[in-house]
Amino acid sequence: MRPAGTDLNGARWRKSTYSNGQGGDCLELAGNLAGTVPVRDSKNPTGPALLFPASAWTAFVAGIRRAGRLRTAVSDHPAQKA
Repeated sequence: MRPAGTDLNGARWRKSTYSNGQGGDCLELAGNLAGTVPVRDSKNPTGPALLFPASAWTAFVAGIRRAGRLRTAVSDHPAQKA
């Protein structure tokens, strides 16, 4: 959940490339906030967001890539296309 005092008004959200545009289960993330990667449900953009340290997000993406669960075009860096 979003800690009190966390301002996400400047976040530039982008939808996962796995989203098909059919209104299904989609995630959005913002990679433009220094040190933090907020993630939210695209169907509820005014709802809660989970905040991850950028290093934890990078480790998560690398781990699922190693497990063969992620396309290789996806960047480990949150500011790049996911």
